[in-house]
Amino acid sequence: GDKGEGSPSANDRSKVQISDGAADASYRPKDLSLLPAPRSSTNSFIKYFALFLLVFQMVGLVLLMRFSRVTKTGDDGKEGGLYLASTAVFLMEAIKFTICASVIFHQSNYSYSNFTKAMNEAIFKSPLEILKLSVPSLTYTVQNNLLYCALTNLDAATYQVMYQLKILTTAVFSAVLLKRQFSTRKWMSLVTLTIGVALAQTSGTGDHTSHHHPAHAGGEADKGLDLQAEQNRIVGTVAVLCAACTSGFSGVYFERILKGSPRVTLWTRNIQMGIPSIIIAFISIFVKDHAAVLSKGFFQGYSPIVWTVVIVQAAGGLIVAVVVKYADNVLKVFAASFSIVVTGIISYFLFDFEPNAKFILGTACVVLAIIIYSRPDTAPSRKKKGILPTSSRSRK
Repeated sequence: GDKGEGSPSANDRSKVQISDGAADASYRPKDLSLLPAPRSSTNSFIKYFALFLLVFQMVGLVLLMRFSRVTKTGDDGKEGGLYLASTAVFLMEAIKFTICASVIFHQSNYSYSNFTKAMNEAIFKSPLEILKLSVPSLTYTVQNNLLYCALTNLDAATYQVMYQLKILTTAVFSAVLLKRQFSTRKWMSLVTLTIGVALAQTSGTGDHTSHHHPAHAGGEADKGLDLQAEQNRIVGTVAVLCAACTSGFSGVYFERILKGSPRVTLWTRNIQMGIPSIIIAFISIFVKDHAAVLSKGFFQGYSPIVWTVVIVQAAGGLIVAVVVKYADNVLKVFAASFSIVVTGIISYFLFDFEPNAKFILGTACVVLAIIIYSRPDTAPSRKKKGILPTSSRSRK
């Protein structure tokens, strides 16, 4: 659905080398269109800026969400109640829809008639597309609620490591739903990934919000805190495992339905997914938090940090979808691996996170598995390109 789908990529153009003589000012071909595009620092800047945005989205959002779920302060700076995750998911979907609509309005040259026509084509003339996209919309909404639950009960570093199981679930659903074949090396990397996640989860590490302070050790109160911390860890683990499953299923299902769908732009596709997502998120508020909304209000517990989380989550996914077009597979793998390490380091200073040898070993296994899984097979196939297959465009 992208306009540049059929044109040579920056990487393709970069393969054409220009000699020093060709770069000389005296060289003046009659047809300038025949002159290959020279390599410049612009492409490198775009790629590494894309890398920065990928790492920022992977690390920043996780740390912000964790901080917002353990800091119960209101706008006045006083201790307050925790905000409702269901309302945050609804606002995130509404903001994402608004951003996509704004981009389409811009692409319509700020013409209300063109904008209305484009929205009419995307929504009212594509009911079947919206109906098919309701399934991934539902699973994505459930996934976002699960992520809030996971980061309420798990420290950011452990969450970041465990959530990499979405690679495993994506591979399994790809094999089942898309009949995709994976090499033995890839399956072994998935086994390594699972072992690493298991080591990290059972390491017993945590931050100051998930463990009591050692200075208060001893007594029945201490046992109660230990029990509560263990219960929280179990809840967080179940939540992140379910989120990894919904992530894998959503991505593969989305890829499957795109195969027989008309090719549309990223922004139009997000508009079509946004409508059922907003409806489902709105329904989930009253199914899950109806009483809380009536008693304390829709925006209970909201602070500048919470609003930042909502906005970053709404814009972050769209930004990543755009910059991934400029980041090659090596950069995406580096971003995923680097984000795990950076999250652990920042958690050490921000949340007093104290990793032990078991957690470090598990993290190393996960990073190694990501690197091995992303390497192309001996007989490369385009449909295996990338870490997480999420688009039918991998098949030409």
